[in-house]
Amino acid sequence: MSPPVLSLRDLNRATLARQMLLERQDVSPYDAARLLAGLQAQVPNPPYIGLWTRLRGFGRDELTGLIEDRRVVRSSMMRATLHLTTAEDYLLLRPAIQGALDRSLRSIAGKRLQGLDLDRLVSEARAMVEEEPRTARELQGRLVEMEPDRDPSALAYLVRMRLPLVQTPPAGIWGRGGSPRFALPEPWLGAPLAEPGESLRALVFRYLAAFGPASARDFQAWSGITGIKSELEKMKPGLRLFRDEGGNELFDLPGAPLTPADTPAAPRFVSEYDNLVLSHADRRRVIADEDRKKVFLTAARVRATFLLDGFVAGAWKIEKTKKAAALIVEPFAPLSSQDRDALAEEGERLLRFATDGQPELDIRFENAD
Repeated sequence: MSPPVLSLRDLNRATLARQMLLERQDVSPYDAARLLAGLQAQVPNPPYIGLWTRLRGFGRDELTGLIEDRRVVRSSMMRATLHLTTAEDYLLLRPAIQGALDRSLRSIAGKRLQGLDLDRLVSEARAMVEEEPRTARELQGRLVEMEPDRDPSALAYLVRMRLPLVQTPPAGIWGRGGSPRFALPEPWLGAPLAEPGESLRALVFRYLAAFGPASARDFQAWSGITGIKSELEKMKPGLRLFRDEGGNELFDLPGAPLTPADTPAAPRFVSEYDNLVLSHADRRRVIADEDRKKVFLTAARVRATFLLDGFVAGAWKIEKTKKAAALIVEPFAPLSSQDRDALAEEGERLLRFATDGQPELDIRFENAD
């Protein structure tokens, strides 16, 4: 019997429901970070907005408290990019990511590291962070002493990709920049990493729960892990199978919900770098191909977007001065008066969450392309 075929809207509603973007959920920020399989955290503020747009009554101090209490950690994870994950998920899932991090290292810094004893350098860096959390500058400085003729940035990247390192607070906290300090998970979190085999299976299941139904290519796009098709074949007896309208095989967890395609989807503001728009090879389930170039910019930047009827319909940004803050809404097509009013109402709530006491708040709509 052929697997059921899911339409683009079927996939859209399934993804939005699992990403808590159809309606806000009464879920704790800790549980949300786990259910979402992590939050993209290239810069500190977007994960806070990502939780605000998904959860009822979310306050910024809730996530800050989780980071300070070491229950949520910021580290290089999927696609070799920074994510916030629960400490438990970091320990469980991080070993499965190592192959993707090794490939990123070869791609970005491999030629600049040729001929070096990488294990010796990594061992020295490990010894340093075993003593106490260290900044990237401190680690880089020691490796440059050992290899003064080599590219310092390549040496620093080697450490970030080869060692499992978590960033210690205040790194990852709303509004905080600066150079983070890095720690090893065993002393910082008080537990060792999981075994690699257990880790990969858990990573696949966590992905499907948060982003399924999805293909092998989708999982690869999200995780950065290649060669996953053979592993999925081994798992297939325990998975539910579908096909998309193009005939591609999709995998899902048994019993995972499939939200009806005609389920209403309220307007939502989605943060920069949000995994909603990054976690599938075929991103048409959330964004039209013709709009991708308006969201995915040079230098791997990903704009904040807003959703109408469940699909990306434009971008947004906040501009601040000492006394004022403005939400700039940039639709990709003309808006109906109903959509404009709904976005303005949701946008005012976003401004109040994201600003720090500016007395003047404004919402401006720029002309559609």
